[in-house]
Amino acid sequence: MATPLTSPQRPDTDLRRVAILFSGGPAPAANAVIVSAAMCFSRAGIEVLGMKNGYTHLMGYKPGDVLEEGQAYILLDHKELEGKRTAQGIMIGTARANPGKPLKTPEDLNDPEKTGQLKTVYDALRSLGVGALISIGGDDTLTTAAKFKLFQDTLPGDQPRVRVVHLPKTIDNDYQGIDFTFGYFTAVEMLAKQTRNLLADSQAAGAWFICQLMGRAAAWLTYGAAIGGEASLAIGLEDIDESWWGVEPTVDPSTGETVKDDYGKAVMRKIFDVEKLVKRIADTVVAREAEGKSYGVVVMAEGLAEFLPLDEIHKCLSEDEYLNLKPDSFGHFPVSQLKYSSRIGRLVAAEYKRRTGKDKKFNGLQFGYEVRCNTPTAFDVMLGSQLGAGAYRALAEKGMDGVMVSVSGQLGLVFPPFEQLINYERLRAHPRPIRPGEDFHQLARYMETWVAE
Repeated sequence: MATPLTSPQRPDTDLRRVAILFSGGPAPAANAVIVSAAMCFSRAGIEVLGMKNGYTHLMGYKPGDVLEEGQAYILLDHKELEGKRTAQGIMIGTARANPGKPLKTPEDLNDPEKTGQLKTVYDALRSLGVGALISIGGDDTLTTAAKFKLFQDTLPGDQPRVRVVHLPKTIDNDYQGIDFTFGYFTAVEMLAKQTRNLLADSQAAGAWFICQLMGRAAAWLTYGAAIGGEASLAIGLEDIDESWWGVEPTVDPSTGETVKDDYGKAVMRKIFDVEKLVKRIADTVVAREAEGKSYGVVVMAEGLAEFLPLDEIHKCLSEDEYLNLKPDSFGHFPVSQLKYSSRIGRLVAAEYKRRTGKDKKFNGLQFGYEVRCNTPTAFDVMLGSQLGAGAYRALAEKGMDGVMVSVSGQLGLVFPPFEQLINYERLRAHPRPIRPGEDFHQLARYMETWVAE
C-alpha cells in the first residue's frame, strides 16, 4: 500500500536505453538537470548515455561506424553520480553543432539533402539502441528537437521512432513555456552582487558606471541585476520606443561595400537613435543629483549593440576589431564583440556637461560570461533537478513524445507540446522578451530613480 514515503515504482515501459545531450552555451545547474534525469532512469533499470559535446558525434556518424563509449558518450549510472548534481560545469560537455539548421520551412522536410543531418542523427541513435532522446538547450535546440520529431513523422510507419523531449536552458530566460529557466537566478545573483559593488564604488568616487550585460533578444538578466543590485537605471532592447527606430543599409566593415541580398538589393538593418538613449540616461543622472546623489550605476542589455548605427559601432571598437566584424545575411553583427558601454559613457558625459557645464566621469564596463558556470544556487539546483526528473516522468511513466518539460507554481511539472512553442510556418521557437508595462518590468521603474516627464 502506497504511503507518503513510498518510493517511485519501476514503470511499465519499452524503453531500455536513452540518450541525453546538452547544446549551446553553459548555464549554472546544468549538472543538476543531467544527473537527476540519469539517476531516475538508471534506478528504473534504463541505461543512460550522456552524449559528449551535444550533437557533435551524432552528426559525425557514418553507416557502419561504432560510436565508442568514452569518446562519443559516457554511461551515466546512479551509483557513480553521488555529489555531482550540485557541481559546476557540464559533465557531458556542450557544443553548437545543429543538425536542424538546414531546415527553414516545413517544405524542407521533403528535401533529403536538407534533412540529411537529422537522418544521420537518427541512424546514429538507432545504432546505439537508443529509444528516446533528451535534449537540453536554448530556443535553437528546442527547434531542433521539434524538427527531429517532424523528420521522424515522415518516415515509413514500420520504422522505429526515437521519442524526443526537450528541457529548456538559457540563462537569458527568454523562453516561451516556462517562467524561469534553470541558472537564471544564479546568474542574476552574481550580476546583482557586481552591481552592488559598483554602486559602492561609484558612491565613494562620486562617479558613474555604465555596464553592458548578457542578453541578446531579451533583458531579463539586465532587469534582474538592476532590481537585485540597486541599479539606478535598467535598459533593454524592449525599452527602445517605436519613435526611436530607423533603418540604414548594411555595410561590410572589412570591404566598405553595401551587403546585397539575392536580388541585388541592399540589406537594410534596423537601428535606433543613440542620442535619445543618451538623453534618457542623462535624465536619470540629473534626477539623482536633485536627490543629492552624484553617483550611480546604469545596466544595459548587450542586445542593444546589434541595432547601433554602424558609425557608432565603429567608434566602440579599435580599427582592427572593426575591420574584422562580419554581418550575417540579415545585417546583424555579433553582439558579444560589440563593447559599447564606454562609448555610451563618453556620450552621456558630453550631454551632462552640455546641460550642467560640469565634468563627470562615466566608466564603461562589460560584465563577462563567467556567470554561465557559477556555482548554482539551491533554487536552481531544485529547478534543474525537477526538469531532469520530469524528463524521466514524461518518457518512462507517461510515454510522451514531442514535449518540453516545464514547471509551474511550486515546481509543478507541466509538459507543453512542441506545437505550442514553435512557429511551424517558420520553424522557429516563439521568443519571449520582457513585455514593457508588465509587473516585472515595472518593478525596475519603481525601484530606480524616478525621472519627471
